[in-house]
Amino acid sequence: MHFDLSEEQSLLRDSVTRLLKERYPFETRRKAAASADGWSREIWAAFAEQGLLGVGLGENAGGYGGAVETMVVAEALGGALSAEPYLATVVMGAAALRLSGADGASKTLSSIAAGEHLLAVAEGFSAKRAGENWSLHGKAASIPHADCAHQIIVIADDGALVACVDAGKLNRAGHRTFDGLRAAHLEAASIAVSPAEVLAQGAAGLDLAERVRQHGVAYIAAEAVGLMSMLLDVTVEHLKTRQQFGQPLSRFQALQHRAVDMLVALEQARSMAIYATAALDEPDALERRKAFAAIKAVVSNAARLVGQQAVQLLGGIGLTEEHRVGWGLRRLTMIDLAFGDADEQAARLAALGGLVAPA
Repeated sequence: MHFDLSEEQSLLRDSVTRLLKERYPFETRRKAAASADGWSREIWAAFAEQGLLGVGLGENAGGYGGAVETMVVAEALGGALSAEPYLATVVMGAAALRLSGADGASKTLSSIAAGEHLLAVAEGFSAKRAGENWSLHGKAASIPHADCAHQIIVIADDGALVACVDAGKLNRAGHRTFDGLRAAHLEAASIAVSPAEVLAQGAAGLDLAERVRQHGVAYIAAEAVGLMSMLLDVTVEHLKTRQQFGQPLSRFQALQHRAVDMLVALEQARSMAIYATAALDEPDALERRKAFAAIKAVVSNAARLVGQQAVQLLGGIGLTEEHRVGWGLRRLTMIDLAFGDADEQAARLAALGGLVAPA
């Protein structure tokens, strides 16, 4: 079985990689993450100009491509330690609108593709019927990029209600996260949600919420691959150039083995990121759940191993604010925890009956 990219997908990979290399070196990323926004609106506009914000949004919204193209972009953004709200807006938020088929979704998606509209996805709220409307209340902690979003995709009661509400309706307290990105604590105090704002409810809402989470897992799997690949390259270069006892560190067999362990974990995660692009279109909901539990478990384990080994092999320099390896470990730690870590995913997979049925 072949997993080669098509000519168009290869061109997309090359163009986004070139853009990031030329306009988003690590020092630029550091300054953007340290700014008030926590990300670069200039690079976001460049993403829009090159069509990167239209990936996966559908032709009606002026977008193109699908899961594989999103994987290509995610891997490149991961390698550059991108701090921009791509996952929140272009992947999860846009998926909620696109899959719901809601009126006006295409217009909002077109605004996303143009770089004019930002979304965030928040869970943890409760919703009750209030006549024709819904009443939303509760709190959601540390929602990525919710401090800059124009609208929030609210997933209430685990998906029994999914709605798109103006961010101004919610109380927002922005903060910086462990990996240097931006997030916000949200609070809803009996906010009225009109029928026009509802994307899905009941069984349809539960299914939509699950699909949105799965799009998120597929993205961070590819992002982790790009990030781990960058960390491995930096680590190997360090081992080749750093001298100890009159010879490069790469001559020591124990360190070679640790670098190989990193490579094996990276390639396992890469296989799962590719698997995720196909699993998104799996029509059987149970099989899709099993697939994404397995995908996230493997990626979480790989992220933990590669991130920690990179820091250990580089030594103290890998933990400094000025070096990308420390920030890479932080981001991989957040990816490990997102949507449930490896242990949680393994338990979920076991409860679902395992990925492969017993003979």
